[in-house]
Amino acid sequence: MAKTRVAVIFGGMSNEHDISLLSASNVIKNLDKEKYEIIPIGITKKGRWFFFPGDVSCIKDGRWETDPDCTPAAILPDPLYRGIMKIQDGYMTKVKVDVVFPVLHGKYGEDGTIQGLLDMSGIPYVGCGCFSSAACMDKEYAHNVLGYNGINMARYRTIKQSELSSLDRICEDIAAELGYPLFVKPACSGSSVGVNKAGNFEDLKNAVKLAFTHDKKVLVEEYIQGRELECAVLGTDSPFASDVGEIMSCNDFYDYDAKYILGNTGLAIPAEISKEASREIRETAVKAFTALGCFGLARVDFFLDKTGKVYLNELNTMPGFTSISMYPKLMENLGIPYGELLDRLIKLAYERV
Repeated sequence: MAKTRVAVIFGGMSNEHDISLLSASNVIKNLDKEKYEIIPIGITKKGRWFFFPGDVSCIKDGRWETDPDCTPAAILPDPLYRGIMKIQDGYMTKVKVDVVFPVLHGKYGEDGTIQGLLDMSGIPYVGCGCFSSAACMDKEYAHNVLGYNGINMARYRTIKQSELSSLDRICEDIAAELGYPLFVKPACSGSSVGVNKAGNFEDLKNAVKLAFTHDKKVLVEEYIQGRELECAVLGTDSPFASDVGEIMSCNDFYDYDAKYILGNTGLAIPAEISKEASREIRETAVKAFTALGCFGLARVDFFLDKTGKVYLNELNTMPGFTSISMYPKLMENLGIPYGELLDRLIKLAYERV
């Protein structure tokens, strides 16, 4: 029986490039080599695409880019070919692909851009489609859709880059409306990159300016003091949610360093919360997944305050697949080990077409 050809795309131009390398190396290592022929496609931080035929161990630390056997490659948008084009020694070779696993985090990978390209190509792919990827990536639009559907979230304000000349006045207005402390986030970013907590006016201004180095739009949210909880959703028309997991951050909040650098953030699966809170979070995760048109998978993040009130924080349409990532750990707790999870996601990819 012929193996399924899976193109695993990794890297990318976002500020989450390095996390993508870690996720992709784990995905490739855990794909069943008896079932799948793996075609690794790496994208550099400058946006160049290459077919990488080397050892998977070279991906996670970026050494793949210097491999002499890397050849330029790209997804062909023409659905007649349903594959990639490799360029070597001036010759173009077309390689048919059965399914794409875009292990890309952040802009140009998780925001609907590559999903649109794959829709044009006619190649099945793992994960959410163009609209849901874009809507979940932009925190303002996710707020709008979820608020319309009656899902409780923190109050927020947005600031556009064109408003920087009035930053003092805007920050004063936001602080008067929402109070301190505040969370400042790039509107379209993940892995807590560019996220800061502001306890006063100067902190707020500095945090906004920093967030603008990552995006042209910034979200300022009221501070919700509560436990940080996460839920994994898997499926299509009838998705299901995992048990709830809890993040015990080693920092003031679950920032980039706490997630990927310090290595001593604690995870509790399942979280020690009431049955009522667990049920509400799981039901809300599925409701949000459906409201935003998600497909295949998403990790849904929540806060639970001391009164028992649940706040949805955000949805991540291509959550981390590193060795410490919550999404695969939550699924493993349900009895779905990493390799089987990848099998299920690839199978779901075919249900889109």
